[in-house]
Amino acid sequence: MSTYATAGATRPGRPRVIPRAASAAAPRDEILNVAAELFVNRGFAATSTRDIAEKVGIRQASLYYHFAGKPGILAELLELSVRPSLEKVERIEGECPGDIPEAALYLLALIDVETLATVPHNIGKLYRMPDVRNSEVFEEFEPELRELTAAYGRLGAAVVSGPVAATVGVDQLGGLLVQAVEVVIRIRSGGEEITRAHGQAIAATCLRICGAPEESIARSAVTADDLLLRFAEQRQA
Repeated sequence: MSTYATAGATRPGRPRVIPRAASAAAPRDEILNVAAELFVNRGFAATSTRDIAEKVGIRQASLYYHFAGKPGILAELLELSVRPSLEKVERIEGECPGDIPEAALYLLALIDVETLATVPHNIGKLYRMPDVRNSEVFEEFEPELRELTAAYGRLGAAVVSGPVAATVGVDQLGGLLVQAVEVVIRIRSGGEEITRAHGQAIAATCLRICGAPEESIARSAVTADDLLLRFAEQRQA
């Protein structure tokens, strides 16, 4: 988690410039949502905390009751694009059948597609932006990207075929698999909604990159779908 501290969220803050509807999101979530939109559309460097506060409908000073500043907001948004997938890696490795190693990679890809498909305003675009990549926040966030890439490489290495293994190292394989999944960012940028079919196609592509045969891909898809349903049921319990 980022060390860019957020200000205490329990303090009351000043009255809103624009009254908040009873059904609206919590102020902190509103700030994150508006910041995501502005950072993606204008750029991180070109967006000020005043811009964010004005669009949320609060005074700039009130924003600082929830976040210490713009870097803290960016840090939390970057976390949202990676952390939900990263937190499930250990469980994926622990619960996927050992005799179907392809299922673990397929399942990670499905979960990661869902993460990138549901984050607000396609914030996966942020870590491709020069002003974000050149920031101190990104330097602190980058180890999490490397950790996720390493997980892809590890799961991919468990299923990679001889010819692929002979030409692609584990680190390079992880990078290729991450790039395959990040096509979600480009699809969303074109205004297209990410569907279940997209997730399945991307997960299957990850296995094909590793040289997995089609029968193994079909079998792993069934296993991964069953595990994904189990994950969802346990989360709701």
